[in-house]
Amino acid sequence: MRKLLFNVHLYVALVSGIFVLILGLTGAIIAFEPEIDHVLHWKLSYVTPQGIPKPLTELGEAVGKAFPGEQPGGYLVPGAPNLSYGVATKRGLVAVNPYTAEILGVREGGRDFLSYLHQLHLRLLIGNRADTGKTIVSWAGVAMLLVLISGLSLWWPAKRIRIQTKATGRRFWFDIHNASGAFSFLFLLVLTFTGLMIGFEEKTVPMFYSLTGSQPSHPPQRIPPPPPGAKPISPDQAMGVARGALPGSQPFQINIPGPKGAYQIRSRFPEDLTPGGRSRVIVDQYSGQVLFAEGSRTAPAGARLVIANRAIHTGDIFGIPSKTAMCLACLLAVVQLASGLMMWLKRVRR
Repeated sequence: MRKLLFNVHLYVALVSGIFVLILGLTGAIIAFEPEIDHVLHWKLSYVTPQGIPKPLTELGEAVGKAFPGEQPGGYLVPGAPNLSYGVATKRGLVAVNPYTAEILGVREGGRDFLSYLHQLHLRLLIGNRADTGKTIVSWAGVAMLLVLISGLSLWWPAKRIRIQTKATGRRFWFDIHNASGAFSFLFLLVLTFTGLMIGFEEKTVPMFYSLTGSQPSHPPQRIPPPPPGAKPISPDQAMGVARGALPGSQPFQINIPGPKGAYQIRSRFPEDLTPGGRSRVIVDQYSGQVLFAEGSRTAPAGARLVIANRAIHTGDIFGIPSKTAMCLACLLAVVQLASGLMMWLKRVRR
């Protein structure tokens, strides 16, 4: 049985090793994706707080003056007072100082380094209708689960976590492999399990709703037609409506709808540390009526399980401490891969 477990552990790791390397390195980086993004674009990201931010409409007008013919398609309002606002246009996301309406620059459309890295982690940069890349990553997660379980079974009898300072050759790599595996096992198991829940979401999301006896909520399919001569409310007013619809939440993103559309607003509660938020509000642009509101606190139980699973996987669940733990676990997975490969190469040579 031990020989069987060893062979499963070895050969599954060898076959899936390249995917473990990709997922480990990319996962370690994108755990801090927003923070890294701000550093990489610091001239467009950071401002000096100077009182109360200007209304969104005024920021939109400033963008229109700076780029004639450009109409705001939406606004991005970060929660920190030292971060710039974003105004979406056809040419890209315009960074604006919310206190002075100064145009800081434009992040043009298209993917940057972090976006490509994110897609590499999610689907290996393979984008097609069949979502082949996501399927490969999901099954790589299954392989990782087998490696973790077989590795625990092999480690358990001796429970070795000590690294001998004078050890050399295969023994040194053996100690590194055992120690890194022991310290990272629980975190890697959580990362792998939650990743599988995301990878096979066509099956797992209905399962979450079934287990909780809940049903997904559905936004309205039809927006009420505008009354004759009605004028739309401003984005600032719509943000205020969204804030009232989900008390305690902070709206951070809003679109500018067409004549027959509605304001789509994303919000987050203080405990919701994920960058994309998990709450949304739809507001009629003419009457200001709330057409749909779903907060992460009051969403159906199945949706809350989906939200929690993603927050755990990304490390957002407890903010910087949990993101740091997941980042280190990803790096230790790479250490395990490297040490296991060195042991195997030395064994083959011997």
